Amino acid sequence: MDDAYSTGSSIMPQKKNPDAAELIRGKIGRVYSSLLSLLTTLKGLPLTYNKDMQEDKEQFFDALDTVMDCLEIMSKMIDTLHVNEENMKAAIKAGFLNATEVADYLVSKGTAFRDAHEIVGKIIIYCEQKKKAIEDLTIEEIAKFSDSITDDIYEYIDYENILNKGNKKLIKQITK
Repeated sequence: MDDAYSTGSSIMPQKKNPDAAELIRGKIGRVYSSLLSLLTTLKGLPLTYNKDMQEDKEQFFDALDTVMDCLEIMSKMIDTLHVNEENMKAAIKAGFLNATEVADYLVSKGTAFRDAHEIVGKIIIYCEQKKKAIEDLTIEEIAKFSDSITDDIYEYIDYENILNKGNKKLIKQITK
């Protein structure tokens, strides 16, 4: 992230604090308070327009200006973002982020979710004991947890496929 959108830490000079993102996160309180103010004004209305509706403009425009400013800054900040792919992949592997996909896989094969949840828990414990990621298990290792698990599980738990599936869902939602 460009230095224009971050500052160094006082104790760790190599660390960059994402100030712009943190400040934008803090602005949500202001936007929420505007929403609450508007909702409170509207709740008090009888059936038609009343003079107290004059109070809606200030809150609405302040919230709109705040959101638009935040979007502009966030967009510029994201444009400067450089991701260290190797570190990102290592962090993903360490967190068992594809465990949910194993549960979804088992459910798609007819396993009840509560049973899939239990199976995934056992897989994670096994992985922690063996110091392995789920995707690094052999088919023999992972299949011993459920008869439903076959070679096609690796398609489900591949991080590229997971991200692509998430991107497709997001694009669908945005284009609705």
